[in-house]
Amino acid sequence: MSHNGQSAATADASEEPLLSVRGLQTYFDTDNGTVRAVDGVSFDVERGETVCVVGESGSGKTVACESVTKLIDMPPGRIAGGEVLFDGEDLAQASEKRLKQIRGGRIGHVFQNPQGALNPVYTVGDQIVEAIRIHSDRSKSEARDRAVELLDRVGIPEAASRADEYPHEFSGGMKQRVVIAMALAGDPDLLIADEPTTALDVTIQAQILRLFEDLQEEFDMSIVFVTHDLGVVAQIADRVVVMYSGKVMERGDVFELFEQAAHPYTQALLRCLPGRGDVSEAIGGSLPDPTNPPSGCRFHPRCPHAVRDCQTGDQPPMAAVDDPEDEGDGDTDDREHRASCVYYRTGYNADTVRQTAPGTTGEASAPGSSTGAGTEGGDD
Repeated sequence: MSHNGQSAATADASEEPLLSVRGLQTYFDTDNGTVRAVDGVSFDVERGETVCVVGESGSGKTVACESVTKLIDMPPGRIAGGEVLFDGEDLAQASEKRLKQIRGGRIGHVFQNPQGALNPVYTVGDQIVEAIRIHSDRSKSEARDRAVELLDRVGIPEAASRADEYPHEFSGGMKQRVVIAMALAGDPDLLIADEPTTALDVTIQAQILRLFEDLQEEFDMSIVFVTHDLGVVAQIADRVVVMYSGKVMERGDVFELFEQAAHPYTQALLRCLPGRGDVSEAIGGSLPDPTNPPSGCRFHPRCPHAVRDCQTGDQPPMAAVDDPEDEGDGDTDDREHRASCVYYRTGYNADTVRQTAPGTTGEASAPGSSTGAGTEGGDD
């Protein structure tokens, strides 16, 4: 969230990432076949930075982030491959007992629907107290004091008295603040927020985004923010991971991505934003069948630049956008701007697909401004 021309976490390039997802595969076995919801996804989250995972509904972004702590329904879901290294520990191999220690503790979750995250028969204070006591040795009275502190910190007025109220007595925006307070109960190092502002009006959305920014600085935590809204991405991200049909299409610094979108899918997402061209454009076509995805680049059926090499083999490797001769590992060189597109291979002319930011004066043209617009929302 630093927006100072570089990620907040680049000061010590030698430090290992807090979270390193490598080749993650999350599949769902159904009567109609195996849904490859997440199919070889890799990205890093450095300490103190915000990474936005963005894509259309059905892109796999929510499943990818739920897979970090195995919040998916198992079965039918399963982690079919890959690593999820959290501070060096592979959570993909962790026991359920260990994951219960991590969830709500060092990794907090904020979900899209706050109503579903709160138990209607308990006061919000009791629910936060329970979360605090699970992950600490505080007494009940100490946990109560801490719960009131957290409610006050996230902007609940008269927190001490409102802690004794039930979820139905709070508005949608206030419910989301309560859920954020619960996520902070374990003093997390990483907060995973799944579309936390989608159901809120624009004014409340802006307040919640500012709250995330303030809390990140105060708690010195990393954030993975799942969203379909590129206006939100522009406002809060340090780096961006663009997903489509279970694959990463592009990743890089938020400024690079907005000013020089490399993958045709990212460019199509940006054209959905008002203020980045003459007319906001919807993306033609639809996502492929997740049980039978196309060969080659999964975006090729909708891509205006598709050639034969896009349609055969596997998804193109993540290539360095600025150096087609770069032979580095696209999975491990996470700090670079990379795209999964054949045009960034040696022998292709990347200028065919390379796009610089359209010459507009709208606030959506640069990171730091939220438009409240984006691609189609919904669960993944």
